[in-house]
Amino acid sequence: MKLPVDLMYTKDHEWIRIDNDIATIGITDFAQGELGDIVYVEIETLNQTLNAETVFGSVEAVKTVSDLFMPLSGEIIEINEALDDTPESVNDDPYGDGWMVRVKCSDLSQIEGLLDAKAYKSIIAGG
Repeated sequence: MKLPVDLMYTKDHEWIRIDNDIATIGITDFAQGELGDIVYVEIETLNQTLNAETVFGSVEAVKTVSDLFMPLSGEIIEINEALDDTPESVNDDPYGDGWMVRVKCSDLSQIEGLLDAKAYKSIIAGG
């Protein structure tokens, strides 16, 4: 299982890459492995401003449907439209082509509440 150390993570199994005030968000390698084969990604919140912990979309896998939660408050400025045709990118490359949204963060202090790779690894290891 891959766990890039240059990303931040949430207890909801999302990863966040921060570039100034823009956050790219996706689900972790652990999450896609738990979900199984992803068949559909639904995100209809483009140009909406959402608070942290708000549902911004969902991922449908063969086994289940799982909500996606905003790790940081902000406006969704871009959705990975390639996932419409290739949702399996989330399984194949969760930290690359499988990214989900880009968000213009409205409160960068919320980054302090995110997990680093070591803390996230502890959560998924059950520690």
